[in-house]
Amino acid sequence: MALEVRVMVATPKTVRQSPLKVDPETDQLISQGAHFLGLTKKDLVAEAVRVYLEQRREDLRVGMVEALQVLDGSLKADVMLLTGLTAEEIDAVGGIDE
Repeated sequence: MALEVRVMVATPKTVRQSPLKVDPETDQLISQGAHFLGLTKKDLVAEAVRVYLEQRREDLRVGMVEALQVLDGSLKADVMLLTGLTAEEIDAVGGIDE
């Protein structure tokens, strides 16, 4: 009786890059900044986004906490998140049958 052994090897996922569309004025700023800093446009934008988000970390945290408070698993919470309406506003127009 033969025993068959199969080895599965995980391969890294290919990360797809997407183009970033910006207005011409912003593209010009990115091009000039990258040129004078000796960076590629891609590297400049990546670093700028990291720095910006680090500076706005508290704003991000507050936004995430607010979103999590809304998401309680109910249909009303989903509608509130999608529409921006409050629970009272939803109730005022007839509410939601869960």
